[in-house]
Amino acid sequence: MVVSTGFGAQSEAPSERNISAGMRVYHQKADCQACHGWAGDGRRMNNQMPDGANLRLSELNRDQVIFVIKCGLPGRSMPAFDRRAYEDDRCLGRTRADLRRMNLELFDPAATLQQREVERLTDFLFTKVIGQGPMDRAACIEFWGSDVDACGEFAR
Repeated sequence: MVVSTGFGAQSEAPSERNISAGMRVYHQKADCQACHGWAGDGRRMNNQMPDGANLRLSELNRDQVIFVIKCGLPGRSMPAFDRRAYEDDRCLGRTRADLRRMNLELFDPAATLQQREVERLTDFLFTKVIGQGPMDRAACIEFWGSDVDACGEFAR
């Protein structure tokens, strides 16, 4: 599904500072790793959490990723991280009442995100996850910026 979000496109390469901030949002504030795995490969961190998509294989463009982060995927396990999602028409013109009428559950996020956090999270995803191929030892070291314990699961 192609969605025009009007949230804007990235015109220049993100800074290392924004990528690092996005990584913190991914691993800590939004806790994306709980469902999508620390590497974004769909290997969830907690068996109690729903299965998340393998983001490394995603074919979504920047606007689509921002839309999904902000509006979630009602009826699936992806929560909406925009505090006002489904209160007005920003998410496909639907409200929470519409979702209830359609029997579409919307999970609560670990935290809501501000626009700049969504942008930084997206910067991180497009720099370190989306389109980066499967994780191996070299990719793990690149992902973390050093040879951390998590990279030990990959052969040298």
